[in-house]
Amino acid sequence: MPPDPLPPAAPGIEAVAEQVFAALADPTRRTILAALASGGPATATDLAARLPITRQAIAKHLTLLAQAGLVTAEPGERRRVRYRVQSAPMQVAQQFLAALARDWESPLGALKDHLDRSAGPPATPALHETRGHHG
Repeated sequence: MPPDPLPPAAPGIEAVAEQVFAALADPTRRTILAALASGGPATATDLAARLPITRQAIAKHLTLLAQAGLVTAEPGERRRVRYRVQSAPMQVAQQFLAALARDWESPLGALKDHLDRSAGPPATPALHETRGHHG
């Protein structure tokens, strides 16, 4: 059985990462998030004017992005809600992936070493052995 991929605080990290990955799995949500990241805080109406998506669909996707913690809603003028990107959940997801990568590096390195040892010598001479022998 492989070792646990994360330190003891993993349940919280894994839950956040799962929400981030689920939210980012949808291309429309990625488009909305990219628009907020590049254009700054915006309302659903602002985003609908810039994107080929209805305001109602954007509002639905913003709710899911907010549930994942990727955006926060800020009250604006005339009861309009502006959404702003939050990077913290994305950083947690990156930490989760980095921990998984660290856990796989050692076993994969050991497997490569084992395969290299059991393969024997290379079938063709190495490049440095053939240099300078062209006649």
